[in-house]
Amino acid sequence: MLISQRPEAVLLLADGTSFRGRAIGAHGITTGEICFNTGMTGYQEIFTDPSYTGQIMTMATAHVGNYGVKEDEVESSRVRIAGLVVKKFSEIWSRTGGTGSLEDYLKRSGVVGISDIDTRKLVRHIRDHGAQNALISSTEMDVEVLKRKLAEAPSMAGLELSSTVSTKEVYVVGQASASFRVALVDFGVKLNIERCLTERDCQVKVFPMGTELDELLAWKPHGFLLSNGPGDPGAMPSSVALVKAIVESGVPVFGICLGHQLLAESQGIGTEKMHHGHRGINHPIKNLITGHDEITSQNHGFVANREETERNAAVEITHVHLNDGSIAGIRLKGRPVFSVQYHPEAGPGPYDARYLFDDFIANMRSHTSVGKPQLQNA
Repeated sequence: MLISQRPEAVLLLADGTSFRGRAIGAHGITTGEICFNTGMTGYQEIFTDPSYTGQIMTMATAHVGNYGVKEDEVESSRVRIAGLVVKKFSEIWSRTGGTGSLEDYLKRSGVVGISDIDTRKLVRHIRDHGAQNALISSTEMDVEVLKRKLAEAPSMAGLELSSTVSTKEVYVVGQASASFRVALVDFGVKLNIERCLTERDCQVKVFPMGTELDELLAWKPHGFLLSNGPGDPGAMPSSVALVKAIVESGVPVFGICLGHQLLAESQGIGTEKMHHGHRGINHPIKNLITGHDEITSQNHGFVANREETERNAAVEITHVHLNDGSIAGIRLKGRPVFSVQYHPEAGPGPYDARYLFDDFIANMRSHTSVGKPQLQNA
């Protein structure tokens, strides 16, 4: 089958660097912070992850689109990335159970993208010069016009985005007969987090991020899950206050990614923007409690300040990133509260960190009567 040549497109970075390639997906102009993911599989899960809201995704793997898309391999209700950059884009796909092409999927989602550029060069540029805003255009090729439009794009630092992806209505997943009730505060949750909880005999009630503590506690949860999500945790004072109140309630807490950052902020530990972030499914982590190493799925551009974490007497560092020594996990001393700066649910990624959900279950069990022998009346 002959594939017609796609129209020209341009990628422009805030520092003036530009790449010429071919248009993929919807035609138009899009802006966002450019980042890259090193995962070789799982592109549909990546594109639908709410944590990528406001970001233009560069795929480091050379071939994208070759296995199409599948309806049930999503992490939210729609595509979340602001734009897509790839080297080789396949309009021909082949896969058992597949439901369509990535090209059609991107068009339906209104995602503007570019292919046929040197993504190795682009990834090296981001690693050397850091994350920055970028623009993809397949309708306007005048670089001076595009520079003016790019200058209007907001910086990710100081940007609150969770409110754009958090659920507007409370909903419940899992069986009412489940052993544990988990109140999940949705800052941009991935569906696989919900699955990992329901698979462990939890009923999960998902609440909007602005829910008051009294409403959360009225459900009488055995534990709280603070979800992942997009944006700058330092721009979320109301959420930090809510997390602090949740911690003070005494109910077990598990924070993931943004949830981890908000937990750190609630304990007086600042967060900071990383040079270019961690995004991929092969990031090495050391568990300082067990001494074991893990290969993990990661997606974050902010991190808890290491010096402030080390100085906080109420906080113990439990995990570190082996590439750069950044904080990858903490727990509060004497409290059933812990969090990690990566994705134990993966989707995509390895299963090395799934045990963290079991640790959360163990905390809930030890702080309730669930699973404990009941005293019989005499």
